[in-house]
Amino acid sequence: MESPESQEPAAEAAEVAPAAPAVEWPNIAGPDAGPDAEPDAGPDAGIVGAAPPALTAPRRSRISPRSPRQAIEPEVAPPPPGRSRQARHPLVVVLNFFMMSGVLAALVMGAGLYFGAIRFNAEGPLTEPKTILISRGTDLQSIAGLLARQNIIDSSRVFSTGIWLSKAAGKLKAGEYLFQAGASMRDVMNVLISGKAILHAFTVPEGLTSEQIVIRLLDAPILSGEVDAIPDEGTLLPETYKYSRGTTRKQIIDQMRRAQERTVAELWARRASDLPITTLAEFVTLASIVEKETGKADERPLVAAVFINRLRRNIKLQSDPTILYGLFGGKGKPPDRPIYRSDINSKTPFNTYVIEGLPPGPISNPGRAALEAVANPSRTDDLFFVADGTGGHAFSATLEEHNRNVVRWRRVAAEKRKAEEAAQRAAEAAAGEAVQEEAPETAQEADRVAADTATQNGAGTGDTGSKTANGVKSEATGIPVVKPKPKPQ
Repeated sequence: MESPESQEPAAEAAEVAPAAPAVEWPNIAGPDAGPDAEPDAGPDAGIVGAAPPALTAPRRSRISPRSPRQAIEPEVAPPPPGRSRQARHPLVVVLNFFMMSGVLAALVMGAGLYFGAIRFNAEGPLTEPKTILISRGTDLQSIAGLLARQNIIDSSRVFSTGIWLSKAAGKLKAGEYLFQAGASMRDVMNVLISGKAILHAFTVPEGLTSEQIVIRLLDAPILSGEVDAIPDEGTLLPETYKYSRGTTRKQIIDQMRRAQERTVAELWARRASDLPITTLAEFVTLASIVEKETGKADERPLVAAVFINRLRRNIKLQSDPTILYGLFGGKGKPPDRPIYRSDINSKTPFNTYVIEGLPPGPISNPGRAALEAVANPSRTDDLFFVADGTGGHAFSATLEEHNRNVVRWRRVAAEKRKAEEAAQRAAEAAAGEAVQEEAPETAQEADRVAADTATQNGAGTGDTGSKTANGVKSEATGIPVVKPKPKPQ
């Protein structure tokens, strides 16, 4: 218990402390509490020194309903807060607009890319395979337009966009392409990127002259360009060459020339060491003679051996193809022109019946097989060969044996000639019988025409009709006989 003295200072302090100002509290009892309702003072009401209500956290008062109906009615929600000044700022409005526009644009672009990708990979409109030529220097838009016009793709815009998104615009290659039926735009793009164009073939048979090869080149419709000059004889390798549309004839000639140079260098390096030829020019020249002498692959080494043996013994080659080349050059012998005995003694630089050794240059363009035969001929002593009547040749080492082979060949040739003549006579007889069967009708028709003519002219039907009938019959039996063409040399 405190003493009275200790209570006096507290009383003095109470007297000194100023009185708290009276606070007028709003009526928070609710709109239905009535004018006499007192505000809810809260749990601290009546406590001396308690903090005024304004300094504590606001607390929602509980509404005391006046009736059961009011108790079940929903409480009215407070209104939403108004927009702040920052949200109404013009810069914020503009930024919001651009953001919404970007989102919409992204959605539209994404949808376009999605459906475009489906269309780019879908089956195309082409119903059957089709060939298209893409020229050099054609840009993407022109290629897309060409493909759309040819009904290979159904949209040039989708195709161009797909190529651009695939970063393949600079990878498309020119050429002639075959597109399969139903090819999608992606398939078409892959074909153009691959560069696998359609390849055509140009075949050169062994033994043709350079002039004959140039004629074949000029007759090839897919090749382009002209040929400035006929290449030197023996500088082109007979082979089959692949090329695409748009290739020039000069490019084919250059390709043939490079192939010949590689082949000759390769085979010359692997030649037999005891050959009597010492230069590449002699090598190609002898191979061109071997090429013209036989078309059988297994005979080329044997024919080459005969000429090699003759060169070693300084015997004239006496090759018939050299006679023809000396007379007709690169044009070749006309098919209806026979070889006369006087041709054998014709004094030309290429006639090996007259000159010693090899001619001054090749007489054709030899193939690889003929070059190999000369580089490594058969090891024989043969000096002669003659046709055996079967498409090949009979070889011999002595003149006596060769003469016997010649007699045998002449007998075979005579029998073959007789068989051909008999076949020709049988064909003529068969044709004559067919004409004889039709001749009476023709004669009767001629007599009738002649009689009508004589009656119109006031003449008789005797000699005139007979002559007319004989004349018609004679014309009817005069059927020309087509003789077989001579085989080219």
